[in-house]
Amino acid sequence: MTKIYEGKTKDVYKLENGNVMLKFKDDCTGKDGVFDPGENSVGLTIEGIGKANLQTSVYYFELLKQAGIKTHYVGANIDAAEMEVLPATVFGHGLEVICRLVATGSFIRRYGEYIADGTPLEGGYVECTFKNDAKGDPLVTGEGLVALGVMTEEMFASLKAQTLAITKVVADDLKSIGLDLWDIKFEFGYNNGEVILIDEIASGNMRVYKDGKIVDPVELTKLINNR
Repeated sequence: MTKIYEGKTKDVYKLENGNVMLKFKDDCTGKDGVFDPGENSVGLTIEGIGKANLQTSVYYFELLKQAGIKTHYVGANIDAAEMEVLPATVFGHGLEVICRLVATGSFIRRYGEYIADGTPLEGGYVECTFKNDAKGDPLVTGEGLVALGVMTEEMFASLKAQTLAITKVVADDLKSIGLDLWDIKFEFGYNNGEVILIDEIASGNMRVYKDGKIVDPVELTKLINNR
C-alpha cells in the first residue's frame, strides 16, 4: 500500500488493484479533550473508536447494498480498522450533503422566522455546502453547482435521489431500535462518471434523539453496534 493522504481521523492508501484503503484511527475531532464532530482539529484519542466507527459504516454500507444502492464500499477488515473502497473524485474542493428530516440547528438559525425548532420536514430536505472553514461552509443550490461547473444537472438529480433513499434506510434502521434521526451529513464523489456515496456513515455525522433527548455520538455508536 502507498499512503496518499493523512487525515485527522483516517489515513488513505492506494492499493495495487487500483482501489483505495481507508485506515480508521482512534483520533477524534474535538476541543479541550471533549469529542465534537463539528470541530476541525484533533482534540482527543478514544481507544477503539476507529474500529467502532468502521463497524458502524460497514453495517450501513451492507444495508445499502441489500437495498440496491451502490456506494464506494468494497469490503473491510474491522480488526485491522481498514475499509477497501472504490476510487472516487470529490466534487469541487469538497462538498457536504445534508438531509434534514426535522428543522433544527443551522436550519433554524437561518429560517427560524418561518418554522419552529423541531418541526418535521416531510419527505426530507436536501441541502449542500462547500467545505470551506474560512467562509463558514457556504450553502450552494443545485443550480449553483451546475453554474459553477461542479456537477451536471443529471449528477445533482442522482445525488439528491440517493441522499433521500440512503437517509430513509438509516432512519428506518434507527427507528427499529427506538431512535429518531433528525438530520445526517454525507459526502459524494464520482467514479467513472457515476455519482456514489463516499467516506463513512458515522454517528458523528448524525443528529439522533431518543425519548426527546439528543444522543451523544459515542453512545450512538454503541447503540448501533451492540444491538
